[in-house]
Amino acid sequence: MRQTDNAPAGSEIATLGGGCFWCLEAVFDELNGVESVESGYMGGRKADPSYEEVCSGGTGHAEVVQIRFNPEVITFREILEVFFVIHDPTQLNFQGNDVGTQYRSVIFYHSPGQKAVAEQVISDLDAARLWNDPIVTEITPASTFYIAEDYHQGYFELNPHQPYCQAVVAPKVAKFRKQFLKKLKKRD
Repeated sequence: MRQTDNAPAGSEIATLGGGCFWCLEAVFDELNGVESVESGYMGGRKADPSYEEVCSGGTGHAEVVQIRFNPEVITFREILEVFFVIHDPTQLNFQGNDVGTQYRSVIFYHSPGQKAVAEQVISDLDAARLWNDPIVTEITPASTFYIAEDYHQGYFELNPHQPYCQAVVAPKVAKFRKQFLKKLKKRD
């Protein structure tokens, strides 16, 4: 299923990969200024890949989230600041036990401005020496976004007691909430 990356007026699109898309989606869904988050695939060679094909590592796609956000509420830089807290950008082609190029750290930029911001954020983080190893996050032009199967959308919210969610997603969400408390959406 193909998804366009055209944002409605007043919105922007960010597409990020940093391990399993369930983790990223769960965090960005709670961020004030984020209008929608969809899990999917980008950066590969096969049209309309399935989850199983992407997981095999043979398509070249990364598991990503495509985030539609209001830049008057949250900037692309702030999105990236959250991104770099919730995954390890020094791990090449894996995050924790998720191994393969489909779990690579990648920023798919949608404009020259996003590319410049991504390069600056990585430069700033490298200069701060927050990690012992260098950042290996790719910065590459956005390509066709393929939305993941329906059961992947809102996965953590719908499956909070699933073992992977308990062991991997929940701690990342908790870390995010603690560090970015003032940036959370207001709950009804």
